[in-house]
Amino acid sequence: MSMPSAVPESAGPDSGAPVHVIGAGPGGLAVAAALRARGVGALVLERSDAVGTSWRHHYERLHLHTTRAGSALPGLRIPRRYGRWVARADLVRYLEQYAAHHRLRVATGVEVRRLERTADRQWVLHTAEGERLAGPAVVVATGCNHTPYLPDWPGRDGFRGTLLHAARYRDAAPFWGMDVLVAGAGNTGAEIAVDLVEGGAARVRLAVRTPPHILRRSTLGWPSQRSAVLCRRLPVPLVDRMAARVSRLSVPDLTPYGLPRPEAGLYTRVRQGALPVLDVGIVEAVRRGAVQPVAAVSAFEGEKVVLADGTTLAPDAVIAATGYRRGLEGLVGHLGVLDADGRPLVHGPDTHPAAPALHFLGYSNPISGTLRELRLDARRIARRLARAAH
Repeated sequence: MSMPSAVPESAGPDSGAPVHVIGAGPGGLAVAAALRARGVGALVLERSDAVGTSWRHHYERLHLHTTRAGSALPGLRIPRRYGRWVARADLVRYLEQYAAHHRLRVATGVEVRRLERTADRQWVLHTAEGERLAGPAVVVATGCNHTPYLPDWPGRDGFRGTLLHAARYRDAAPFWGMDVLVAGAGNTGAEIAVDLVEGGAARVRLAVRTPPHILRRSTLGWPSQRSAVLCRRLPVPLVDRMAARVSRLSVPDLTPYGLPRPEAGLYTRVRQGALPVLDVGIVEAVRRGAVQPVAAVSAFEGEKVVLADGTTLAPDAVIAATGYRRGLEGLVGHLGVLDADGRPLVHGPDTHPAAPALHFLGYSNPISGTLRELRLDARRIARRLARAAH
């Protein structure tokens, strides 16, 4: 366990022990800073050796799809020199600066495996090293990108080509001159497909299960995030109609190229958990044939990939942009606070009746921007815990 240097802090709620925050990504750091600003002690526990681990391992070309100003965490602006659309590496630098600026207590190399509630209203955190940490309140902020999800496609293990999850993709260099199939047409899959084209892959196909909504990241200087913030509390059917008009005006119809417009409305799909794809090159790549949309992956047969429409391909490599799982079952699954899909039943400042003083942060998928909502929820959680402390 790598413990932080001592920093004078106030006590946590009802105790001299700090609030334990699990996860040193943007959410965990944000809530720790918000707690500290309210005089509540916080100790951030991180299983890896540094803050912002997920961002350190994303692909190199990744930039935020939300603006610099709309992505800052509580109490520290993102430096202007990082540009309007912050690069992955610059966000990592910002998170490091953020932890230092707020003098946050971060213990790295600490993996919390299970939480238990005691009769005296304390939370006990069991670590992978067999240690027990106790405190009055816990914030779980390990994020949605905790565990890469690779579908159990029939024949997957016998595939003779290269198969990897997008979590292991860094850049296009290893795929130069290769025939590559990207499975998954969300933001990650679309951007990796463009990266492969620009990086010299001989052929790039994009396997699409459900056609995504595609929006411009900004139009005439107006970022789509601002529209999303304005629309997020409007009725779903109204936003669906507005978004359809905007899409028809700003994004060409890709149906002739194998990527039709979705049948369900944009906000309807968001409420189902599917964010729109923000265009950073996929529209033009599809139009000029550099990226070819195909049906979803169904199975593997030796060196071949079988698609849902019965077509077979023989790519050199398959990159599965198939998302992540939250991985909360082992930690809190026994507490009755998760739904059937492993998502927290309550989020942000609210707590479940069966688990008082246990908060979850960063497990929503907001159209208005994840970092923006982390900032708001971190402050709400800190406000709630500060009231409990006093």
